Amino acid sequence: MRSRVAPWLASRSGHSAGPVRPLVHQDTAALAELAGRDPVANVFVASQLVAGKSAVPSSLGTVMLGYFEDDGELAAACWVGANVVPVQATTLHAGTFGRWLASSGRKPASIFGPAEAVLAIFDELEATGVKPADVRANQPLLVMAADPILPGNPGLVPTRGENFAAILPAAAAMFEEEVGYSPFVGGEDHYRRRIAALIDQGHSLSHVNDAGEVIFKADLGAVSVDASQIQGVWLNPDYRGRGLSAGYMAAVVRLAQRHAPLTSLYVNDYNVRARATYQHVGFRQVGTFATVLF
Repeated sequence: MRSRVAPWLASRSGHSAGPVRPLVHQDTAALAELAGRDPVANVFVASQLVAGKSAVPSSLGTVMLGYFEDDGELAAACWVGANVVPVQATTLHAGTFGRWLASSGRKPASIFGPAEAVLAIFDELEATGVKPADVRANQPLLVMAADPILPGNPGLVPTRGENFAAILPAAAAMFEEEVGYSPFVGGEDHYRRRIAALIDQGHSLSHVNDAGEVIFKADLGAVSVDASQIQGVWLNPDYRGRGLSAGYMAAVVRLAQRHAPLTSLYVNDYNVRARATYQHVGFRQVGTFATVLF
């Protein structure tokens, strides 16, 4: 019999927190089936299953919560670590996860995923006085299942190990442009390991010229059997305004297709230039994400 935990915290509407517990190894097949219902929206958790082969996260301090129906079926899940990522969660499920998170005292760096669930989780945290650094409530989720409309820039290749020293500051510059602070705050080791792992896995893509200058970079931040998610897109400021982005993105998609048939990304709604580039390459919108940064 699956164990159930007692409610941690009553909701503002008077309902209990509901039947939620951390998943165990025996829940792996159920979690894989749940994530597989939307391989694009759930690519992050699906990629963790590919890497760890278990519903129990391998990273220290991270848990995968499950919401179970009365018949014992896994109805929704939520990754809770440095980031919080809901899986197939309605507002009811997400509110429950949010109350669990609020009562746990955990302080994630972000919540990201399908907008409805992310914002419902955040509502519960905000009710306890938690203040965000930024709320990005409308991030179109885009996908491509076919070849790009445009030819790809031939200079883009999987990053070679000897280019790590050049890629690291480029990746850090991208991060700081996107979230507003350096990834080296608190020390460089974790971020250095992350970039090195992307290179080792063939998930870092870049164009580094003969002088060792990074012109463009992008990462496959999550890769499952069905889909990959592009992250960390950065064009060297010295090369912006030359119409290069679309060709590089077409090349990213072709390289990503070596790993999985579906290629996805999500983008801030206010980034009009990037959205136009992605549409030009052939991406189409299939949903809406949100991100809350703390």
